[in-house]
Amino acid sequence: MAPLKILICGGGCAGPALALFLARSGHQVVVVERFPVLRAQGAQIDLRGQGIETVRRMGLLKTIRDACVGEGGACCVNAQGEVIATSMANTSGQGAQTLTSEYEIMRGDMVRTLYDATKDNVQYIFGKSVEHFEQDGNGVTVHFSDNTSDTFDLLVGADGQNSRIRKAILPPNGPDPYRRMGIYIAYFFIPRRETDNNMVNVYFCPGSRLIFRRSPESSETGVYLMFRDDSPELHSISKASVEQQKAFFAQRFRGAGWEMDRFLEEMKTADDFFCHECVQIRTDTWHKDRVVLLGDAGYCPSPFSGMGTTVGVVGAYVLAGEISRNPDNLPLALENYDKTLRPFITEVQKINPTYIRLFMPESRWGVAIIQWIVWLLCLLHVPSILARFAPEEEGGWKMPDYPSLNSVA
Repeated sequence: MAPLKILICGGGCAGPALALFLARSGHQVVVVERFPVLRAQGAQIDLRGQGIETVRRMGLLKTIRDACVGEGGACCVNAQGEVIATSMANTSGQGAQTLTSEYEIMRGDMVRTLYDATKDNVQYIFGKSVEHFEQDGNGVTVHFSDNTSDTFDLLVGADGQNSRIRKAILPPNGPDPYRRMGIYIAYFFIPRRETDNNMVNVYFCPGSRLIFRRSPESSETGVYLMFRDDSPELHSISKASVEQQKAFFAQRFRGAGWEMDRFLEEMKTADDFFCHECVQIRTDTWHKDRVVLLGDAGYCPSPFSGMGTTVGVVGAYVLAGEISRNPDNLPLALENYDKTLRPFITEVQKINPTYIRLFMPESRWGVAIIQWIVWLLCLLHVPSILARFAPEEEGGWKMPDYPSLNSVA
């Protein structure tokens, strides 16, 4: 069969991961990214279970490991900054990962690694986006933001949880794909102090708020602000201006204790502030004719799963693998992609928002109870024991093997 001409919309992690595998199969791959340059920035992400195995099959495991930030573990602190409980990362090479993965990496480093591994065999176009498309049995005609158009054998929407590609292929008047959790997150980076360590510091505070401090870099510390609120009007907070978002979070977290005064003062000048609503994407429609969804666009698991990057790269491997098996029958390839991957996504998305919300209590008494529970669990080494004896494969789902895609290195 002649090589397929495939357009991937989205240059984050999942899109370039798919590009790597497709290019390895000899296909002509184009990645279009709406940002004018490679968006090699963002918060700390990680790989777990099948995601680690997928990167190994890419041939990039050593590169990724060398770029990891070396976060030692997680500790719970009180309002005075005193450590209440500690859980270390599982670096034994056996069992599952703990709250901190052995493969913690900055999103920018992951994006750069995938870009460097594909730039010689994949065409990247920056500052351009898909406006609309039409398709028939022979291909997809895509119209871009610069008024140009082109025809492809397959269009892949890897354009995130607010995917425009998904919106275009979902049935009209169908169910809402967003499963809302009533939880919002903002993150930004501030200058690191000598007292900042290589642990993720977790601070529970009254008012249904949760704060993380992570210091993976020599010069920067990451601050993560989370709160829960079911008010429908907050759904649009991510569409407000950055100045409005900062003002909102400053008002919401003022007086929270610990190092909040420092965080809010530095937030004023942070140029990488970003906030979003925590959601899952659940839809029965992952593909329509010659258009298919990948990663967060099709099945965002939410940040609380710890599996966002993993499902993105695993989904890329499965999609490329099924295309490699059926290059002359894309409808069958996409059907098999859904059939093979969906059980894994179903397991990963088994998150009860109620349990998550319990760790964001409103009252001081609630915070005290949560701190006591965390102290007891860590005292008994429960997180480490569970990780040590839990299977490495998340959800018990065994990855399929596509030998033609695997690195020979």
